[in-house]
Amino acid sequence: MTLEGGEQFESVIEYLRETRGADFTGYKRPSLLRRVSRRCQELGIDSFTSYLDYLQVHAEEFQALFDKILINVTEFLRDRPAWDYLAANVLPRTIARGGPIRVWSTGTASGEEAYSAAILLCEAMGPDEFVRRVKIYATDIDEDALNKARAGYTAKDLESLDEDLRARYFEAQGARFAFRAALRRALIFGRHDLMQDAPISRLDLLICRNCLMYFTAEAQERILGRFHYALKDDGALFLGKAEMLLSHADLFQPVDLKQRIFSKVAPLRLRERRLLPTELGNGETTDEVARQTRVRELATEGIPYPQLVVDTLGALAGANQPARRLFNLSPGDVGRALKDLEISYKPIDLRTPVDHAFRERRPVVLAATQVPLADGAIAFFDVHLAPLMEDDGTVVGASISYIDVTAATQLRTELERSRQDVETAYEELQSSNEELETTNEELQSTVEELETTNEELQSSNEELETMNEELESTNAELNTINTDLRVRTDEVGTLNALLNAITANIEVGAVVLDGEMNVLVWNERAADMWGLRSDEVVGRSFYDLDIGLPAQELAQMIRSVLTGGGQHQERSVEALTRRGRRIRCRVRAHVIAEGDRPKAVVLVMEEIKVEVPD
Repeated sequence: MTLEGGEQFESVIEYLRETRGADFTGYKRPSLLRRVSRRCQELGIDSFTSYLDYLQVHAEEFQALFDKILINVTEFLRDRPAWDYLAANVLPRTIARGGPIRVWSTGTASGEEAYSAAILLCEAMGPDEFVRRVKIYATDIDEDALNKARAGYTAKDLESLDEDLRARYFEAQGARFAFRAALRRALIFGRHDLMQDAPISRLDLLICRNCLMYFTAEAQERILGRFHYALKDDGALFLGKAEMLLSHADLFQPVDLKQRIFSKVAPLRLRERRLLPTELGNGETTDEVARQTRVRELATEGIPYPQLVVDTLGALAGANQPARRLFNLSPGDVGRALKDLEISYKPIDLRTPVDHAFRERRPVVLAATQVPLADGAIAFFDVHLAPLMEDDGTVVGASISYIDVTAATQLRTELERSRQDVETAYEELQSSNEELETTNEELQSTVEELETTNEELQSSNEELETMNEELESTNAELNTINTDLRVRTDEVGTLNALLNAITANIEVGAVVLDGEMNVLVWNERAADMWGLRSDEVVGRSFYDLDIGLPAQELAQMIRSVLTGGGQHQERSVEALTRRGRRIRCRVRAHVIAEGDRPKAVVLVMEEIKVEVPD
């Protein structure tokens, strides 16, 4: 079901134009209404007012709506017979003319048609000449579709191409296939709105396939007028199979109607056709036509300022004597395409403001334009561009008038320069005064800083002398401490030697444990009893040692001694010597304390001379 159109629907279209620059006012309303309604139904929205509110809240909805409105149905070499005709009959003549080749693929969607044209040109010219001579402009209003054209295609997208063409012109980049990088430089992708943006000019081939059919008749006329302006006189227009241009024979004539190839009607023929008055009856003669034409041409000759007249197809329809003299135009230039004349871009670009005057139907003024004169001097002109309209409001051309404002501009320039000189002098004087005041303040501040610095240096010197004395005192103290440490070290060394001698010569096993139950001392007798050397056990936990002495049975006794349960305790346990002999072993635990704090435990182990039965 399609929602009803009307003001609500037009509000949505106007909102798209104002916020996103997407002008759909020239699209056929029934088709546009169906597609927007379908999007509303997908979202469950039952009115265009509610959908407008939805658009204002959900920015991501714009792209979904554009995808729905813009029907991006395309493929490589779509309608293959038409492309074959283009390759066999049009492109050879274009290539043979020499020079650069400019192609515009408008409404290109995801770029398949632009790449198709590139493939056919490259096949005909060879890669080197293609890169050197060809420039292909591929445009569309849908930025997402253009991004796909830039990023490449899936294998399914390339199915319409012959296998050898796919292999020669596309290279794999991950999961996608991109046009060969060496040839890709010839293609330029960009956003372009046929209803708003100026056309690309000096084209040899213009491709617009199955795009015009979505526009109203008035919009088609405007777009085709721009296409006519954009094409060279010997250029070709390539349309889709749904577009025939039967009602626009004054702009384009068919080269092959079946394949939708058209050529441009020359601007001179158009001018002659426009100059024939529609009111002439059968009794009027061609002399009368010529006389009226001559009167029109002489009407502008008496104007004291230069004036040009351009028709809606971009042809120079008239130039009075001051204009011809100023811009070195000949009578033969009248009737030629404006874009082919130097005046179209020098001294200023006229094509863009002329297009604005046509599109917006209002005058355009370019103020104080510099124009070089024949004697080398520079003159200034205000350029006034005004659309010429019939009684019914139809734009038929534009007048371009050059009003000499050299004297006023020079006077204004001199006054502005004088004003700037006075302002500059005043600013410099004020700046100099401020600099002098600043310099005086800085000088006074510098003197104060120097006095302060002198005092600080004197204070720092006193502090350094004090620190030197303190360092000397500290050095003397360190020497004393160093001497004491050497004495204590010697004493500790002597005690260690004595302890090692004692523990090595006693006939019982002796082990010293710290507060964490890690082994500090392990004498020779302990090593002989349990089969582990001193270097294998020192630093390890006594309870983790793999020996025949059941250490866990001694844990409570050792803990009791450490927690104040007496200076020493003893216990007998069954043990297994390193030779595998079972013995009865007496273990005595003695605490080593520092003041009242236990610091370590000494375990003394000796065999009780009683055989333990197997």
